[in-house]
Amino acid sequence: MAKKRRELPLLEAIEITDVAAEGKAIAKVGEWVVFVPLAAPGDVVDVQLSRKRKKFAEGRIVRFHRRSDLRTEPFCEHFGICGGCKWQHLPYAEQLKFKEKQVEDNLSRIGKVEVRERLPILSAEKTDCYRNKLEYTFSNRRWLTADEISVDGSPADMDGAGFHIPGMFDKVLDIRKCWLQDDITNRIRLSIKDFCLSHKGYPFFDLRKQEGLMRTLIIRTTSTGEVMAVVVFYEERPSLREELLDHLKDAFPEITSLMYVVNAKCNDTITDQDLVLYAGKDHITEEMEGLKFKIGPKSFFQTNSGQAYRLYCTVRDFAGLTGDETVYDLYTGTGTIALFLARKARKIVGIEYVAEAVDDARENARLNAVENVSFFAGDMKDILTAQFIDAHGRPDVIITDPPRAGMHDDVTDAILAAAPRRIVYVSCNPATQARDLSRLAKKYDIIKTQPVDMFPHTHHVENVALLELKH
Repeated sequence: MAKKRRELPLLEAIEITDVAAEGKAIAKVGEWVVFVPLAAPGDVVDVQLSRKRKKFAEGRIVRFHRRSDLRTEPFCEHFGICGGCKWQHLPYAEQLKFKEKQVEDNLSRIGKVEVRERLPILSAEKTDCYRNKLEYTFSNRRWLTADEISVDGSPADMDGAGFHIPGMFDKVLDIRKCWLQDDITNRIRLSIKDFCLSHKGYPFFDLRKQEGLMRTLIIRTTSTGEVMAVVVFYEERPSLREELLDHLKDAFPEITSLMYVVNAKCNDTITDQDLVLYAGKDHITEEMEGLKFKIGPKSFFQTNSGQAYRLYCTVRDFAGLTGDETVYDLYTGTGTIALFLARKARKIVGIEYVAEAVDDARENARLNAVENVSFFAGDMKDILTAQFIDAHGRPDVIITDPPRAGMHDDVTDAILAAAPRRIVYVSCNPATQARDLSRLAKKYDIIKTQPVDMFPHTHHVENVALLELKH
């Protein structure tokens, strides 16, 4: 006989006191730190534990005794189920305070580094409809609300188009209106859904059985008004595919790039798939200070264009270029920062792991007639060697924008050996940035830091740090 799982306790009338690094609120109960999502400091709640360890526990709110004065009314009907905007219950000004504190705590507690000047966080000018890319999933087994579950029998309308429920690979929340991207995205998604449900032969994907026609939808937009729609099918059904794509082409003249791909793999990634252009151009174009950036369906580009511009301006300001410097741009991606700085530098060398991104970077350099940049593809720790630096010149300034894991020890060692006058470190994870700054502090002073809010209503925050070589 299977051993019965021990029921975890209910914690009654506990007060939420703070917000943790990963966005969950916290309470102290004896020696425990209890992590609670969707709570706000000042809430007094009953929490049903879902996980318990020696020093910490996790749980969910099952009853409010008192709601915090900090709370505000979420503007999205899907808040609390969809995992996209977990802080909508907090006023934006409070979100910024918690993000600033997150950066400061990481630098002081993890990095244990001294920062001469901490600049206040750069808030987002747009707190909704700020993303330029979203991906939706079609599912024949959508997430059911508590009210729907309480009714006898399953609803007839089980098809949905939306986002995966956090932690549940086979459950998709049907989205009526998403506030993350321009409303053209909602209209395109709903139009595809309505078309498929009103025409025969368009089954939504079954994530468990791996069958069905309609799989995912990717929509990208630019500040110049261009729209890319990529429809991902699971099966090869040419006549049905063309009928749907013709509908989109006729119904949405706003779509400047209409593409599709048949992805019969077990995962949703399309980076290894051949995409087909159905109508319009095979790319869209973003502009920034007269620079044009060609964005294809697989290109990496910062998902908040407005805040990306302010981030790049901060990097340029911190770099303090006079026009005579050799600059290394590490983890250059599609070369956006490198091209943004090129006018102010003598020479820029960009290094990036993803070969396709380097192809995009070179294409963007040609598109903008920028000739003082060169890009190299490969693993950073393998490329950034003493021999490479001898061949391309010692950097006066290094810009580094690594992934969330931060920089490999070999990379920080190579930077220390190269000893540029200045380093500008851009990070999407202040915790790993703090660790790396601690290593670099052997030779460098941390002059100032600038947090930038790229993703309102989430706990994510970018941070830019300026380091100068010690005298």
